[in-house]
Amino acid sequence: REIHIRYMKFFVYLAIERKEAILDPQGKAIEHALGSLGFREIENTRVGKLIRLTVDAASPEAASAIAERASEKLLANPIMEAFSVIKVKPIA
Repeated sequence: REIHIRYMKFFVYLAIERKEAILDPQGKAIEHALGSLGFREIENTRVGKLIRLTVDAASPEAASAIAERASEKLLANPIMEAFSVIKVKPIA
């Protein structure tokens, strides 16, 4: 008897940013510009990337795991960057 796993499509959103120990000159420039515009309460600004993947998977957890593996292998540089899955959303 064959087992059929039903796959769905999910949007998986990943945040990739430099590790805290790595300087972020673009974030520093934005923070300085915001300060000059009166936003003095904003600090430790970091600039990163938001990546949206479309993933075929059996569940949101499986889609997240696939995105994590892709990040570890290609999307994030493990020496300089940290990543996190910030949202998994079924595609209607």
